[in-house]
Amino acid sequence: MTATLAPPTAAPATPAPERKTRWEYPALAVLLLGTGIAYLCNLSANGWANSFYSAAVQAGSVSWKAFFFGSSDAANSITVDKPPASLWLMELSVRAFGLNSWSILVPEVLLGVASVALLWATVRRPFGPAAGLLAGLVLAVTPVAVLMFRFNNPDALLVFLMVAAVWAMTRAIEDGRWRWLVLTGAFVGFGFLTKQLQVLLVVPPLALAYLIAGPPKLGKRLLQLLAAGAAMVVAAGWWLLAVELWPASSRPWIGGSQNNSILELTLGYNGLGRLTGDESGSVGPGGADLPAGGNGMWGSTGITRMFEAAQGGQIAWLIPAALVALVAGILLRGKAARTDRQRASLIVWGGWLLVTGLTFSFMAGIFHQYYTVALAPAVAALVGIGAVQMWRERHRLWVRLMLALAVGLTTATAWMLLSRSVHWVPWLRWTILVVGILATIAALVPAPRKLAIVSALAIAFTGLAGPAAYAVDTLATSHAGAIPSAGPNVGRFGMFGQRPPWAEGMNGMPGGPGAPQPDGRGGRTPNGGNGQPGMPPQGPMPGAPTGHGGEMMGGAGGLLGASKPSDRVVALLEQNGAAYTWVAAATGSNSAAGFQLATELPVMPVGGFNGSDPSPTLAQFKDYVAQGKIHYFIGGERGGRGGDRDSTPSYSSQIAQWVQENFTATEVDGVTLYDLTTH
Repeated sequence: MTATLAPPTAAPATPAPERKTRWEYPALAVLLLGTGIAYLCNLSANGWANSFYSAAVQAGSVSWKAFFFGSSDAANSITVDKPPASLWLMELSVRAFGLNSWSILVPEVLLGVASVALLWATVRRPFGPAAGLLAGLVLAVTPVAVLMFRFNNPDALLVFLMVAAVWAMTRAIEDGRWRWLVLTGAFVGFGFLTKQLQVLLVVPPLALAYLIAGPPKLGKRLLQLLAAGAAMVVAAGWWLLAVELWPASSRPWIGGSQNNSILELTLGYNGLGRLTGDESGSVGPGGADLPAGGNGMWGSTGITRMFEAAQGGQIAWLIPAALVALVAGILLRGKAARTDRQRASLIVWGGWLLVTGLTFSFMAGIFHQYYTVALAPAVAALVGIGAVQMWRERHRLWVRLMLALAVGLTTATAWMLLSRSVHWVPWLRWTILVVGILATIAALVPAPRKLAIVSALAIAFTGLAGPAAYAVDTLATSHAGAIPSAGPNVGRFGMFGQRPPWAEGMNGMPGGPGAPQPDGRGGRTPNGGNGQPGMPPQGPMPGAPTGHGGEMMGGAGGLLGASKPSDRVVALLEQNGAAYTWVAAATGSNSAAGFQLATELPVMPVGGFNGSDPSPTLAQFKDYVAQGKIHYFIGGERGGRGGDRDSTPSYSSQIAQWVQENFTATEVDGVTLYDLTTH
């Protein structure tokens, strides 16, 4: 018995990729076609999705300068708070097909299908077609992937480029050619131009895998890794250098920075600030301002963060199984040769999952649940690899024990996640529980072929039923706003672990009117009310999740939800609109975005996304008004804090106050307008 339980002490050399089978390419075609059709279904329900980025796409579709810099408006007052790579595909699509929801979102769908195909190709090379197809299927039905491959945030392109980097590294580990290392670095570099430092989380596992398993001698491997690093720097650095060398007076302000610097944005707001929580210009406390225990406005930190309500349903379903698969896969390789491709692949995918997962779990700065899409390829790859490996080696007792452990943990995880929305498909968690227990028992027992097939189907159902149900719900539901979320509402506000002090009493916030309910039914009554009997219909706090991703119901918009102006407001803005550099100015990018998308004319987002960027200053704004460059100012209640986190009002607040004191307000369909040409 002891000999049977012990893991192998040696493993054969990495087998060559399996020969093409008759079923592989038809199965792949079904997978990719099914993924594409599913992702396209109900796509227009998402509308402008994240209007912050859609407005930038509109700007880049009419101005090549805005295209290059990633400007929020075609008059180039300020950029979005990310590099522009994720916008470029959408902007080219809009230039070709016109401005509409489909021309913006279809490129994201195509990135999703391409990511599934590339993951299949990457996993297939060392592990064969079955593992590749299963990995692709798991990625395709992962709820947060279904959400983000139909949304216009940067994450769709980021995921594709990270998978592409692993694909190139897989090829490099096979033959040790320089070109694959250089290509790996180039993919990572373009990932930097998509979402800056987040892409670097995949670099340590890539480098470690090649350092261990690359075919050349150690010295050459080190030189090749340096070449990959150089390619990464070149692929990312050309744009950074251009922005830094471009005269600041003739380019837009770098959104998200306090000093008009892309390097500051990279290392601060989008860099180390995400880890420490010390983010100048953010909307809430971080770093030293965090409450004891780390339970700040972005949720609690810790090893269980990925399983909490906000994140769990997005990604956690198969994380335990992926970790078990990683351990089993490494043990199965035993004392294989240093260059063993299968072990190297496990190092890459396992390192990706561990490094990214731990970073997300303990980062103290801004964190949203949709960030977890960066874990989806690693989880999918490990599950596909592990399922096939353990199934083929199930004649060994210790492998059956590992397989049973993976199925049991998956069953428990699904039960926990589905118990958070007990009125949503209530029979599903019980079915998964029963089937999962039976599948766990069956995994322990050697079975004849027919029973083994039934056992395999039961295991597949246990692992995929929950994510697939969440995926279907995500496809059937509209999503909009800054913080989308897949699946049913489970009673957690997407960005906050608790209600921040400045949001006390706000509609849609935890504990406030219209707050999401723990039964999964969401925070809004069917008639659009705020969850209180007899109250008239009204929208949630701008950006608050309601099961629909946090759309703004109308008016001037706010921090997280875009404005949705009426026809009368649009007509006023469009009247003689070509005579002005900006037809209007509004505090915050989301407030400006809806007006810009409705008119297709530049609207200045004062203060950038959070309303806290020093762009423009009060003096600059007064000068623009004196020159007749801005027609209207759109009033609102929000103004960002100063970048130094003290009590000094931000420039956006100063501008709003100056406008109120010097111009007459006009109310049009709930929107307060100040005509800046009548002073």
